[in-house]
Amino acid sequence: MERKEKIAILQDVIRIKSVNDNEAEVAQYFADLLKKYGIESERVQYKEGRDNLVATVKKGKSEKVLGLTGHMDVVDAGDEARWTYPPYDAVIEGNKLYGRGSTDMKSGLTAMIIAMIELEEEKSEFDGAVKLLATVGEEVGELGAQQLTKAGYADDLTGLLIGEPTNYNLLYAHMGSINYSVISYGKEAHSSMPEEGFNAINHLNQFITKVNQKMTEVANSYVNKELGRTIHNVTVIKGGNQVNSIPNYAELQGNIRSIPDFDNEKIKELLSDIVDELNEESEYKLELTIDYNKIPVQAEKNSTLIQTIQKQFDAPLPLITAAGTTDAAEFTKAKNTFDVVVFGPGVPTLPHKVDEYVEIDNYMDMIDKYKAIIKSYLA
Repeated sequence: MERKEKIAILQDVIRIKSVNDNEAEVAQYFADLLKKYGIESERVQYKEGRDNLVATVKKGKSEKVLGLTGHMDVVDAGDEARWTYPPYDAVIEGNKLYGRGSTDMKSGLTAMIIAMIELEEEKSEFDGAVKLLATVGEEVGELGAQQLTKAGYADDLTGLLIGEPTNYNLLYAHMGSINYSVISYGKEAHSSMPEEGFNAINHLNQFITKVNQKMTEVANSYVNKELGRTIHNVTVIKGGNQVNSIPNYAELQGNIRSIPDFDNEKIKELLSDIVDELNEESEYKLELTIDYNKIPVQAEKNSTLIQTIQKQFDAPLPLITAAGTTDAAEFTKAKNTFDVVVFGPGVPTLPHKVDEYVEIDNYMDMIDKYKAIIKSYLA
């Protein structure tokens, strides 16, 4: 495939506005592209307008299966007037291709798909299978990865390569993520007679005090050598509707970045215990909901897959970890265990920002690196 066509394909995909939705159009584009080069694919619908895409190329007798995965959704561009170039025009300026999703992560996913296509074009031989898992809804809960994992699409993997941007670093571990909500139900009264009601905001404040204390204790007691300490923040608070009325309703949302040493189940139990303890006081009516529950991922630093990638470079690439989560948090719930690494084009600090871009040379080089990794891993 010519360089110009590879760039044009990425531009086409960026121009598809798949903001937390509409991944079906991206899936159809890639399915048509794969079919053009003789590779059949399967669209797995999550809901109307949201399709995952799965494609497998198998050769030889080996049972090794290397998964290539990336998500097709992007986050909202925000105030488009702040962008130097329109976020869905895929404008090229010098060595940079600008657009929402250029780094996070349509360049990584497109590079993987083109790598599969070029291996077919070149009639490259390898022993095993390459499986594409293009997902929906990563930005809003890893919805596609969860669906595909439950349906068994990851059960045969021996390795999984995730094309999120890492800028020539190898990310082998990341923290888990829990979003939770607490609703406080009180009793209305005039602010001059607070004893006639129950202040929902005050009760929520008591929860905040206790949860901050407990999560600080967890952070001080459990330290992971790779990922560090648990992180907890209350990030959203709502309550009350009039300044001279005791509020009968208040709610908050919090986020926790978890580590294997004090895992998600223990955190959920801790939150539940705090709510139960407060609710033992008769006027308290707190209700806890876990909105989002993604487990931490900690793969082997020296796995076969990581060794395979390192061989493609003259000097070893740095091994890193991250607080953010990826689709690996769902795929690693599969019935078997497998090597995992995050490695893709783009700078990790650019996603979700105004004027997001990917360097074209980085994107082009990653296509070649993915091809070499596939052939070496399945040698």
